[in-house]
Amino acid sequence: MKTYELMAMISNKDLVLPEFQREYVWSREQAKKLIDSLLREFPVGALLFWKTNTPPELKNVEKLPEKLGTVHVILDGQQRLTTLYLLIMNAIPPYYKATDITMDPRDLYYNLETGELQYYQALRMKNTRLWQSVVDCFDKEKKIDIFEIAQIVATETHSAFEIAQQLNDNLNRLRRIRDIELPVQYVPPDASLEEAVDIFDRVNSQGTKLTDAELALTHVTSKWSEARRNMKKKMEDLSQKRFAFDLTFMTRALTVVVCKRALFETIHPVKRPELENGWQSLNTILNYLVTMLPGRTFIHSTEELNSTNTLIPWIAYLAINNGKFSDDKVLANAVYWLYAAHIWARYTTQTDQRLEQDVNIVLRESVPWNTLIEQIIDQRGRIEVKVSDFEGREAQHPLYRMIYILAKAHSAIDWFNGLPLSSNHGSNYRIHSHHIFPQSVLYKNGYNPENHLHRKTVNEIANRAFLTQETSEISNRLPEEYLPEVEARYPGALTRQFIPLDPILWRLDHYKDFLEARRELLTLKINEYMNALIQEPIPMRDRPITELIRTGEGPTLEFKSTLQWDVIQNQFNKSLRFSVLKTIAAFLNSQGGRLIIGVEDNGDIYSLERDLSLLGGSRDKFQQTLSSLIMDYIGAGVLPLCRIRLEEIEAKLICVVEIDRSLEPVYVKGEKGAEFYVRSGSTTRSLDPEQTMNYIANNWD
Repeated sequence: MKTYELMAMISNKDLVLPEFQREYVWSREQAKKLIDSLLREFPVGALLFWKTNTPPELKNVEKLPEKLGTVHVILDGQQRLTTLYLLIMNAIPPYYKATDITMDPRDLYYNLETGELQYYQALRMKNTRLWQSVVDCFDKEKKIDIFEIAQIVATETHSAFEIAQQLNDNLNRLRRIRDIELPVQYVPPDASLEEAVDIFDRVNSQGTKLTDAELALTHVTSKWSEARRNMKKKMEDLSQKRFAFDLTFMTRALTVVVCKRALFETIHPVKRPELENGWQSLNTILNYLVTMLPGRTFIHSTEELNSTNTLIPWIAYLAINNGKFSDDKVLANAVYWLYAAHIWARYTTQTDQRLEQDVNIVLRESVPWNTLIEQIIDQRGRIEVKVSDFEGREAQHPLYRMIYILAKAHSAIDWFNGLPLSSNHGSNYRIHSHHIFPQSVLYKNGYNPENHLHRKTVNEIANRAFLTQETSEISNRLPEEYLPEVEARYPGALTRQFIPLDPILWRLDHYKDFLEARRELLTLKINEYMNALIQEPIPMRDRPITELIRTGEGPTLEFKSTLQWDVIQNQFNKSLRFSVLKTIAAFLNSQGGRLIIGVEDNGDIYSLERDLSLLGGSRDKFQQTLSSLIMDYIGAGVLPLCRIRLEEIEAKLICVVEIDRSLEPVYVKGEKGAEFYVRSGSTTRSLDPEQTMNYIANNWD
């Protein structure tokens, strides 16, 4: 089918897009490559349509025009067709709204002389007519005067006529894309909706692959056709309250509510009644969250969150607790966890696995927040913030958003108009990040903008304050000039944004001292505020060993079935000892941790029975053997850091080794000499000599 025929079918709504399809997600580079491929007459793949007189729910179409015959439903090729429609028709396809097109390719330009495609660049294109908009080239109403352009660029060696021929050939080559025959394949017209969706899944294993979230939403929409539309309507409503969620988040949240799981594929088989009921519950939960968050957490918009995924465990909790927190103490612990997950970027990596793990904890424990906190400690080593965490950190770091939240919690106000930061004052008063010591002044006084370390120092979080608007009152003035005016105008305004009050620190020659003092203040205030949330300390390291085993292996927890008994060969195996020793060394070189011997990888208790049989059944000899191995292969100096004890679980004996972080690097005597190990996620990893030196330099003085 020719391209222009396909464009006409889209315009007439003979070619439509089902609601279960994702939005336009192509990048501008992908759009450019499509046009380039068509220019070169390369194959661009077949389109897949479904001819049916009973189409499913359609995007942006309440009712099809009265017409005879069937419509063509796009199953594969909508990214290509949308790109072509935007560039050839210079319009948004009827199945989309303008807000759905986040990567509009219509500023693509074409060089009539070289045939090159490039997005508009003012310096390169504004003074030459050789570059023409692709949209204009396709527009029959636009007259591109080839001969006039040729006369401008004619040279002594190439006449205007010769150049005009070349320009005209290239222009026609682009315009012939409208007449290119694109291959079209059809799903049988008698196919059911489920069969059409199944075919859609299969063909989308190629090209720009569907994400897990997009595939999950496809399955949801195939069962409940209004799902995507309802989600987008809810997203619009919530964005008016400054909480801008995307379809990935909404699909994840629905999955958690309906399936009590965080993995997208778990929602694939769910039927319509369960989906609709889950949506009603989620709708209520989201309304509750966006109302409660500003008042109880000082989070007024999704822009203040490092990741919206930090709300998923909250949604899981609310889904099984009648949509609310049972009391203030539970809420305070939930807020404590939310801040910790935010500060330490809980879901920046391994998102699916960590969300699944945390949602499982929420469902398993009536008060899950202590256990969730331990997951962050296992991941990051601690909850409390240290002064060093601020060194060189800029506005992209999660601590920056946390300081903004903290400032609002301390009733911070704008320094020049007195408006509270916690209120929404409209677009004219959006929050701006203000450099307390102006960038321009610092760059003129010893700091080089080309030096990476200098830029980090100039742009540190400790050199930032928050204002509701940009102001000319500061300009290039130093803090020693304007901060006294701020304090006189609004007493206490500086303290509420944690500014050191010693005027000496406001001088340019004391900038580094100012940074040090403010880092200490910020650290103190974050930890004070966090600790004040929890009415009693959350036990971090003294929980029953059975609970730890249920959480599974992690950065600070490792299981070993035995010390030296080979469970496969059913005999003594001396080499197994090294696996235990390198894990102990890795914990010593990292953040410390627990090694539990007698537990299988899946958490099942294996027991020390076989190991003890090698030692005449003596528990003391087992502990002595392990201590001797640590002393002989790692060093006697680390023995005080490795506390060994035996415990019984389910009438089976296990060994728990509590390991503290070493104050100096430790090595294991191996077959190749001294070997260095660290923890990487939930695994133990050896480092080569260069990696070892770098690791030591970064982790010990």
